[in-house]
Amino acid sequence: MHDQPPSLHIEGVGLRIGGATILEDVHLDVAAGAMVGVIGPNGAGKTTLFNVISGIMRPTSGTVALGGTDITSMSVPARARAGLGRTFQTSSYFPRLSVLENVRIAAQVQLGGNYSLLRFPRRTDEATEKARGAIEAVGLAHRMDAMAGDISHGDKRKLEIATLMAIDTGIALLDEPMAGVGSGDVDGLVARIRDLHGGGRRTVLMVEHHIDVLLGLVDMVAVMHAGSILAYDTPEQIMTNPIVQSAYLGNAA
Repeated sequence: MHDQPPSLHIEGVGLRIGGATILEDVHLDVAAGAMVGVIGPNGAGKTTLFNVISGIMRPTSGTVALGGTDITSMSVPARARAGLGRTFQTSSYFPRLSVLENVRIAAQVQLGGNYSLLRFPRRTDEATEKARGAIEAVGLAHRMDAMAGDISHGDKRKLEIATLMAIDTGIALLDEPMAGVGSGDVDGLVARIRDLHGGGRRTVLMVEHHIDVLLGLVDMVAVMHAGSILAYDTPEQIMTNPIVQSAYLGNAA
């Protein structure tokens, strides 16, 4: 685990694709160890912002810095090695590998290995030990040997969180972690997100449409509208902000 989770600094980020403006002059400062929610209507640019932060897309203007280091031109793997981890709207895993193998591979790569599935891990292998600890932490010990494709959708989300824990990510981007999760799994998943945050041991950014769930989790909320940050404040201030209410929350029924 990183001694100090990194801060995230986004300065004047813009993204234009084929003449269309997707992001425009985005400024966002996320303190080290913070838990930040990102909300906004469909098409506001939330997932695109995550794509820029994680390196999947390169901005046409502006900079992204992690812990004081400019990562704007860094590759996705380099960002991962720097401690940036991400989940996606659709669960990402190897369905015909076990829960343990899925998490072990991620830990092995972060420890300097590769995606080789041929090397049979020793039971004392460092990656395996990291994987086991993370899987136990998210409450999936009883499913450790199950094929990842056979576990429930809620458990697949927990598997993603276990992967972020196993790779010692200092900053985690969670893109709609509650998407498709049954109501019975929400409380457990909220607890796992709290575990991932570790009381500030990791910096967490989360896009989530379940506003009530998100507001109970985060320290700060960034509201996106038309590719820009409309407001960035505490949950209490955001909920009473008349500009936010008229632009987003009032239409969120």
